[in-house]
Amino acid sequence: MDGETPDAPLFIELMEPSVLYNLLNRFFKYPSISDPSYLLLIDARKLHEYNESHIVTAKLAPKNKHDQFEVPYDGELECKQFIVVYDGTTDTLTNTSGEAMKCAQLLSDSGSRNKVKILSGGYERFSALYPFLRTQKILWLPQELDGIKTYPMEVLPGLLYLGNTEQGRADYIQKDLKIQGRIACNVIGESCEPDSCEFLNLVIPEDKDADLSDALQKACTFIDLHRDKKSVVLVYSDLMYASASTICIAYLMHQQKSSLQESLVNLSSIVMGTHVPPHHSLLNNLSDKNTAALTSEA
Repeated sequence: MDGETPDAPLFIELMEPSVLYNLLNRFFKYPSISDPSYLLLIDARKLHEYNESHIVTAKLAPKNKHDQFEVPYDGELECKQFIVVYDGTTDTLTNTSGEAMKCAQLLSDSGSRNKVKILSGGYERFSALYPFLRTQKILWLPQELDGIKTYPMEVLPGLLYLGNTEQGRADYIQKDLKIQGRIACNVIGESCEPDSCEFLNLVIPEDKDADLSDALQKACTFIDLHRDKKSVVLVYSDLMYASASTICIAYLMHQQKSSLQESLVNLSSIVMGTHVPPHHSLLNNLSDKNTAALTSEA
């Protein structure tokens, strides 16, 4: 979780790697990182470390002749929705002499309208979790960002991802995320290549009077089996993600013993508006018929 540490600067917070992963992969019609006002990602490590490898779209933090951080010339801090800084390994806000903290403090003091985030665990932790988001590329043209490959949203780190049908069928996603299980929701004619992964195809009716209990329990059991094996599941659908979102909300209720409202808020905060929530009929069905069953077993 994002969070503040006692005695930490007021306008600086830690950000978990999964949150940055989701920021980088958020999209509507185009990837959100193609919007210049969306994300400023700053690498506060040494030049040679940055040149060797850095997180995709990250910019090297500039320094003056006295080895002090400066605001990037095109930073436009007041326009940025998210500003994230990382160094090699910083995982606390109490070390005020660390490179990430010094850089973040400068950006916070220089006009950022939102809290500046420091990536918890820095580049080393993030690149260990998401090695496919490393790069040596420094300059990105607008059309390159418009067409950059995105990954599904990470709902539960190392276990559950939420995507669309195109992502559900993409070989690079199955390879990079090590997907071992796929749940297709309301996807006609969907199948899985033999031995490539375990596959569950579900029909999630949108009728508010429909009984979803069987489908939701099948999905929760499927994900639980993969959780026990420490393998990864991707849930995906057409229909603006509504059906796949329903599965994810149901599993959050099941695993965390949370209410429908708590799980819906949780999922919304994770995907940050990328995915359309379930239709009212699906939410009513979850609330009226399945809450007790989903939260009674884990």
